[in-house]
Amino acid sequence: MTQLIRTAALTVDFSKERHELLAKGALSRVVQPVLDRMNDRLRVEKPAMVREMDVVATTWLPPIPSGPFKRLILNEAKMAIGRPVPQTVSIEVTRECGCRCDHCNIGEGEEELEGKDIERVIDEALDLGACIITFTEGDPLLREDIFDLIAHVDPELAVTNLFTPGIEMTPDIARRLKNAGLYNLLVGIYSTDSNEHDRVRGVEGAFEKAISAIRCALNEGLMVTMTTHVTSKGINQLPDLYDLAKDLGVHEFSIWEGIPRDADDILSQIDREKIMRLYQKANSSRDGPRVFASTFFEGQMMGCMAGRRWQHVAVDGSVRGCPYLKESYGNVLDLPLKEIWKRMRASGDFDGFEGSCPAQELS
Repeated sequence: MTQLIRTAALTVDFSKERHELLAKGALSRVVQPVLDRMNDRLRVEKPAMVREMDVVATTWLPPIPSGPFKRLILNEAKMAIGRPVPQTVSIEVTRECGCRCDHCNIGEGEEELEGKDIERVIDEALDLGACIITFTEGDPLLREDIFDLIAHVDPELAVTNLFTPGIEMTPDIARRLKNAGLYNLLVGIYSTDSNEHDRVRGVEGAFEKAISAIRCALNEGLMVTMTTHVTSKGINQLPDLYDLAKDLGVHEFSIWEGIPRDADDILSQIDREKIMRLYQKANSSRDGPRVFASTFFEGQMMGCMAGRRWQHVAVDGSVRGCPYLKESYGNVLDLPLKEIWKRMRASGDFDGFEGSCPAQELS
């Protein structure tokens, strides 16, 4: 039994043998329901990774036990008493990218946060209670200071994720990411058909480069998640994509509901049931990587995270509830992240439980 938290009002223990979290103390009533949801997943689903000192239930959360996971639990206690904390802060660090994706919406424009601004945002996010920092858009590997930005995140306070299309990856870059302290590398694959993936990315050879990026990262001992965004048109590709993730040996296959561009893209209830069948089948099997599905995690389990547990900083410094919502509540070049979070919460736009992604509705 490992003790994660011990305060006057709350003690949280974790049994690695039983994969169980247990709260005690005055705050246990507000924390245990969240722990019970986690325990339920730990009982019926395989983790992404079991290491000597910890368990990675999913690559989207800090390992258990760890300093960042301790903060996550304390944040959930605050959430339960009406004081939400942005547990995840994602930051778009550059407009530069070797791809020309047709769904990209940040390629135009010139504004881009400087390194000192991003470091300040990281510090302010950690002060707010963030335990997950994610670098994204367009390709963070094109920032020369990305390794410094990763190293700037205190690993005792938060884990660091990074999205990349994989175009720029080399063994040396993978090694430097590992040495900088990157927790998890996320590489997007849109189809097992290389021509289709290349079409989406707008670059010939993008598929092979993404596959090579995954292999480079795994060879250097990085934790790797293969991600995809799915719409109704591509729902039947998911089993083949999972088989590819399995062949590559990644730690998790992550399925995100893609933002629809027309009526044919909108996921139906039948489509979501297909996602859930793959999710349940894969996570109950000993073979292959774990599956993460926003359909479940941000649906019936935790609800929409935007503006509740998630704050997104765009490449120009504007702040939204998540990358997929358009409304900005301030800019980090003008206001501290804390003040923008207060604005976001005071807006009323993120009150209550939201069991589906609001960005799924066609604008």
